Amino acid sequence: MRADRVAWGPRLRSIARAVPPAGAAVIILGGILSGITTPTEASALGAAYVAMLALVYRNLSWTSVKRVLTSTAETTGAVLFIVAAAALFGWVLAREQAPQVAAEFIIGLTDRPIVFLLLVNVLLLIVGAMLEPTAAILILVPVLAPVAELYGLSLVHFGVMLVFNLMIGLLTPPVGLVLFVMSSVTKAPVTEVIRGTAPFYLPMLATLLLIAVVPALSLWLPGLFGD
Repeated sequence: MRADRVAWGPRLRSIARAVPPAGAAVIILGGILSGITTPTEASALGAAYVAMLALVYRNLSWTSVKRVLTSTAETTGAVLFIVAAAALFGWVLAREQAPQVAAEFIIGLTDRPIVFLLLVNVLLLIVGAMLEPTAAILILVPVLAPVAELYGLSLVHFGVMLVFNLMIGLLTPPVGLVLFVMSSVTKAPVTEVIRGTAPFYLPMLATLLLIAVVPALSLWLPGLFGD
């Protein structure tokens, strides 16, 4: 059955009503992709913008504010509990000098830079699945960056590879902070969230491999600015 044709008047009014809410996406994604704001700053600006819209539309009440604050506290508490556990685990690894042992083991295996990068990627995939990214960077970078320089590798290339690798770790069990955040926000079981993200692991790993073996992918943009 063919739908009735909608006149231009109602179409334009619908578009006009949709523009203000769509501004939140412009602020968040536009701020991040343009480099004007960090993801944290963009999220804060987006939340402030949505709160202003709620006031303008008169949809904001103390009951809804209480519900939002309670939900935020639950999500933040769950995530920070995981971060605290990961940080404690990272402290134990650092105290036992596990990164130094791993670096010495890798150096003893090969003198080829490409093999070193592949081995480091395996190490980072394992560490990223168990540690929060900030803790992983603080523990591993001081150990692995000098080794990368010994192999004649660009630290820019190495840094891009490391950050992308740890980003995959955010989606990898058992820690996988993003998995738990999505589970808390969507109210879906973590196992269901993992099944939903599983198809993306293969393209992400393929991209990581390309970044590792083709330094130009990481270096061409800095090269335009003379770095």
